[in-house]
Amino acid sequence: MAAAAVTGEASRPQWAPPDHCKAQAAAGLGDGEDAPVRPLCKPRGICSRAYFLVLMVFVHLYLGNVLALLLFVHYSNGDESSDPGPQHRAQGPGPEPTLGPLTRLEGIKVGHERKVQLVTDRDHFIRTLSLKPLLFEIPGFLTDDECRLIIHLAQMKGLQRSQILPTEEYEEAMSTMQVSQLDLFQLLDQNRDGHLQLREVLAQTRLGNGWWMTPESIQEMYTAIKADPDGDGVLSLQEFSNMDLRDFHKYMRSHKAESSELVRNSHHTWLYQGEGAHHVMRAIRQRVLRLTRLSPEIVELSEPLQVVRYGEGGHYHAHVDSGPVYPETICSHTKLVANESVPFETSCRQSLIQDDVDLRDTRRHCDKGNLRVKPRQGTAVFWYNYLPDGQGWVGDVDDYSLHGGCLVTRGTKWIANNWINVDPSRARQALFQQEMARLAREGGAESQPEWALDRAYRDTRVEL
Repeated sequence: MAAAAVTGEASRPQWAPPDHCKAQAAAGLGDGEDAPVRPLCKPRGICSRAYFLVLMVFVHLYLGNVLALLLFVHYSNGDESSDPGPQHRAQGPGPEPTLGPLTRLEGIKVGHERKVQLVTDRDHFIRTLSLKPLLFEIPGFLTDDECRLIIHLAQMKGLQRSQILPTEEYEEAMSTMQVSQLDLFQLLDQNRDGHLQLREVLAQTRLGNGWWMTPESIQEMYTAIKADPDGDGVLSLQEFSNMDLRDFHKYMRSHKAESSELVRNSHHTWLYQGEGAHHVMRAIRQRVLRLTRLSPEIVELSEPLQVVRYGEGGHYHAHVDSGPVYPETICSHTKLVANESVPFETSCRQSLIQDDVDLRDTRRHCDKGNLRVKPRQGTAVFWYNYLPDGQGWVGDVDDYSLHGGCLVTRGTKWIANNWINVDPSRARQALFQQEMARLAREGGAESQPEWALDRAYRDTRVEL
């Protein structure tokens, strides 16, 4: 939004040709007085010779000054019609790219419904399911045929096991953390009482290697590395200082977690939705564009469609889809234009421990959630991971957006996620979009080999 705007012609003086060579002199007027009229020409309308000479001298001086100014600019800056060259282009930063405000749907109240037209041949209804977080449900967002096609394309592409933090990435991350044992203890000790309770350790699941830590598994680890001599499940500062962190890393490396012990037990793949994709993939992206009312640049430059399959026993423990995983973190989708060196990145995509019961555990405690949405074929749910900042952009992460996938006890659950990526830094998002537009103009979009297979499926049909 512009801070100020100039509209119409109000900011420019209104010039009109003199009537019979008459003009008004505004100097020396009092408030509310009209300007006296003084004729500059004789009544017969022919200007005097003296006035003519003065006018010609003024015109010559004006033209001389203009020519001198143009010559000065030409010799100071070089010929503007030629290529200014790299050195000249580097001088003076150009205007900083800006973005308009992000649109945001209003929830009104729980149960509120509004009719929208997301496709040309039918109406959809958006129903408000929750205000904290702001969450909507859209029945029939996908047709049965579209659902079957998406599953078919995902199977043709091939699904891989979902894993939050593989072991090799965990080891690399831990090796880059320059944190002393005392600093680590203070980081974990959230209530600053000098002791580490189970709930405080459980809150730091990011320290695992994709293994979902439970009170039982933490106590097993304490026993294995002899960290808790009295076995009370609480570590004092002295006990933590006596612990060898190398034993902890060794234990984490040696533990081979079962699928049921992972943070996420599912398989997934990504389906391309850009230019040249299957027409159904393109249609879904356009539908998301109409639903969110966000700019095409933001939606088109977001992640492809993530298709996830949860078999029996599949789950995803409660999490938030965005926000930094480590203190120094940058968004994955804008890091290439940020020119920042940081050890970690996130998709710009927390903890609920009560009486040592981890309410984020969707295998055990999904029934304790504040809102549960039963999966129905073709139904979409839509929510915001960030609160507004009051200036038309994203603010803080909405803690109420914590969510997860309950345990699948029978059958198979398929979901398709359309994440929309927005960097909390407005300027960085603008630079990212500017750079992507330049790459597209230069044919950069065609040089993405990872989506070549997806383009090969653009004419795929499914026998229904």
